[in-house]
Amino acid sequence: MLTLVKPLILASNSPRRKQLLREAGFDFEVEVIPTDESFPESLPAHEVAGYISSQKAEVFRNRHPEKIILTADTVVILGDTILNKPADVQEAFQMLTMLSGQTHKVTTAVSLLSDDKIQTVSDSAFVTFRTLEETEINYYIERYKPFDKAGGYGVQEWIGMVGIERIEGSFYTIMGLPVHTVYQLLKPYFSVQS
Repeated sequence: MLTLVKPLILASNSPRRKQLLREAGFDFEVEVIPTDESFPESLPAHEVAGYISSQKAEVFRNRHPEKIILTADTVVILGDTILNKPADVQEAFQMLTMLSGQTHKVTTAVSLLSDDKIQTVSDSAFVTFRTLEETEINYYIERYKPFDKAGGYGVQEWIGMVGIERIEGSFYTIMGLPVHTVYQLLKPYFSVQS
């Protein structure tokens, strides 16, 4: 494990973020404080993930001054439209139909709260889906129930394997945690081993 000078808290219940952070070599605990994820309508789409991620970090201010807090947020953007997590089967179907045959942007922002200071960094990747058949979309939704995923899909799941033709940028950004960015943010907190 990579050793940090202070304990790390991942403020996310996402199984994918937990998996990626663990696989990157970090030891951490998980603590989540429910946060309002709404954002000003005037906010440009590419700034939304950073805004929400920093809001998630803000609720931890003064709570664990002796620890490092890591938060994240992912948004799927098609044109100027943000596709959030689908509420039900119908909305998931609608989102995947919109993404079918199109290129969209996925932005994941991460925020680090330490020493009463919040740093927020965003990373974006572009995903191109081939034209998906209705039967494929229905099969995916029924089998994988992607209701906890922005845009209604997981890049690492079946629909990503069979439907994505091209990715520009980090696969891990699309998955929900740009590990290369997190690593650089945490690097100043690495404990020097003698």
